[in-house]
Amino acid sequence: MPYLRFKGFEEEFLWRVAPVLVEEFSRIAAVPSEIVKIELFGITQITATPRSLEVLMFPRKQEKHDHIARALYDLLSNFGYTDVHIFFVLLTPTLYYKEGIPLKNISWLP
Repeated sequence: MPYLRFKGFEEEFLWRVAPVLVEEFSRIAAVPSEIVKIELFGITQITATPRSLEVLMFPRKQEKHDHIARALYDLLSNFGYTDVHIFFVLLTPTLYYKEGIPLKNISWLP
């Protein structure tokens, strides 16, 4: 946690750029890089849908979310992916459970 979940990207590309994505995200979000997870959705498109990056994380100030989205978009754009939709799914620490216990007292939470 947090999760960067990609849809419509090539797996090989994500393996190659994962280190820089994790480094940039962790720097801006102020979280340890070892907790950042990257996943690739395997989906079947039924209608035309854009590539997307879904960011699951605990809430931050709007400016922080804006900064994260801009930085990730800029990184992806540099590799030719200019059509990416980025959106956040905001999680609540008291409703996020690890080993059955809610994450209430985590030092890196905002």
